[in-house]
Amino acid sequence: MIELLWLLLPVAAASGWLAAKQSIKAKSATSPFHLTPEYFRGVNYLLNEEPDKAIDVFIQLMEVSSETVETHLALGALFRRRGEVNRAIRIHQNLISRPSLSASQHSLALLELSQDYRRAGLLDRAENLFLELVNSEEHEIYAYRQLLDIYQQEHDWEKAILTARKLANVSPEPIHFIIAHYYCEQADLLRQQGLQEAARQAIQQALQVDPHCVRASILEGTQAVDAGTLEQAIRAFQRVEKQDPDYLTEVLESLQFCFQELQRPLDFTRYLRHILERYGGISPMLMLAKLINHQHGESKAADFIVTQLHKRPSLRGLDLLLDLVISNPDSISRDHLLLLKDMTVQLIKNKHLYKCHHCGFKGKTLHWQCPSCKQWNTIKAIQGQENG
Repeated sequence: MIELLWLLLPVAAASGWLAAKQSIKAKSATSPFHLTPEYFRGVNYLLNEEPDKAIDVFIQLMEVSSETVETHLALGALFRRRGEVNRAIRIHQNLISRPSLSASQHSLALLELSQDYRRAGLLDRAENLFLELVNSEEHEIYAYRQLLDIYQQEHDWEKAILTARKLANVSPEPIHFIIAHYYCEQADLLRQQGLQEAARQAIQQALQVDPHCVRASILEGTQAVDAGTLEQAIRAFQRVEKQDPDYLTEVLESLQFCFQELQRPLDFTRYLRHILERYGGISPMLMLAKLINHQHGESKAADFIVTQLHKRPSLRGLDLLLDLVISNPDSISRDHLLLLKDMTVQLIKNKHLYKCHHCGFKGKTLHWQCPSCKQWNTIKAIQGQENG
């Protein structure tokens, strides 16, 4: 409460100054300076720790004019930052109700009030004000972005798509890849509802908006697997290589399933070798090593892993090599290898698998939108020594 008293004292001083200034105008220049009774009533409320009543008094004293609008706005914003949203709302509502505001001042007051509503969780009221503000050239882009945040929070992807398209018409920043994600969110929801054809159309719209949308290709491939159209699934999953090869690790297991179901294991082996030669990466190496072990035995698989580890050191590669060596009961250093095995298991268990290239957020699962910085398409699998 002491902090609030100190906060309001400058307001009281400003109010007293304005009240005194108005009183002085009505008197001669030689009349003695005096404060209005309302001012002393407001101070009395402060001293009696009744800040709500004090605020009402000081707001009444500070009549809205070109000289005091900024004071009202600053006071309201200060209350909002302190978490006293109801007081901020009262101040900004009082401003908006004044017919003397210019168009620019009215828009600014609406903007502040919309932020109050968002802070208070009154998203429907905030949405209505932002929809009004998009007609203001000064706040148009900001209002569209705030609307997108609201629609994302509410998972209203239809409104998000429409709003993002409007934002794309007035903003120089690329929006297409975000719109594609909205279509993918929509497709996910439709699939859960069993509306497969509608989901397929949403996926195609995502690819039309952003042909490089990896998420849409993965969704298309997954839907094709569910439908049993494995050739179509393979085409969708292999498209990821051209869209963004950093996401290839997300489709390798699905591709392996498709090739196995079609009885084309050699085609998958050739594809893995192509991926490993062109892009490297631990996941294709491990998968290829397991295939070599299955087809040609432990010795060939171990030779392959050792060769790859010389090129690209990897904890996960070492772990697989230890598995192969431990499986041989004639190994002289079996006990030591078992100890190393336990260590590598713990290291891998505690490792993050994904990292946001925008803010550095790390996690063990793939998020299409970073939970930390809210950017899209920035989280990818960690490659190389950092992830093993």
